[in-house]
Amino acid sequence: MIKLKNISKIYKTKTVETLALNSVSINIEEGEFLSIMGPSGCGKSTLLNIMGLIDEPSNGDLSIGGYSIDDYNGKSIAKFRNEHLGFIFQSFHLINDLSVVDNVELPLLYRKVSSKVRRQMAEEALVKVGLKNRMKHFPSQLSGGQKQRVAIARAIVGKPNIILADEPTGNLDSVMGNEIMDILLGLNEEEKTTIVMVTHDEQMAKKTNRLIRLFDGSQVV
Repeated sequence: MIKLKNISKIYKTKTVETLALNSVSINIEEGEFLSIMGPSGCGKSTLLNIMGLIDEPSNGDLSIGGYSIDDYNGKSIAKFRNEHLGFIFQSFHLINDLSVVDNVELPLLYRKVSSKVRRQMAEEALVKVGLKNRMKHFPSQLSGGQKQRVAIARAIVGKPNIILADEPTGNLDSVMGNEIMDILLGLNEEEKTTIVMVTHDEQMAKKTNRLIRLFDGSQVV
């Protein structure tokens, strides 16, 4: 599903050159749940952003679903990202002035979908994450765990093949974290969604199919 070959990322300023990723090669199979671990600053989020087509590698090859990203331009990459990738962030990134259901609808605004269908799809996604009774609430009325459930619903509303999760349990206590992890495991096992998760939590990582560790931008055993 995702193939990275010799991916490197270098950030440059006028005076400093920083190697964020150093020749990382990973093959992620369709339906796999992969976790990525490593200390802060080791390149985990950079790697996830490259997989999510948010950032470009300095060197190396990236393909998703058998298609090389080099074959796409800016507009087609945005379309591909919207249709095939779902994103979950540690800090939720919800819009406080919008209701829960309106937050979940957001990715569908970039598709040719009627308002009626958008609402139906958003409600179905919220039911999946156990928020049937919170659709008209606003983010400020939710707990941290509920906010992350909304973020997951927003990530899956467009039925993506791949979910990229950056520290999805990082801001939650252990009980809420386990609940969020159970939702992700359910999506992976029942719907065969491919999931790549960055985490600092060894216990959460052990629940996934495979664990990859990074250190100073390099892949380690």
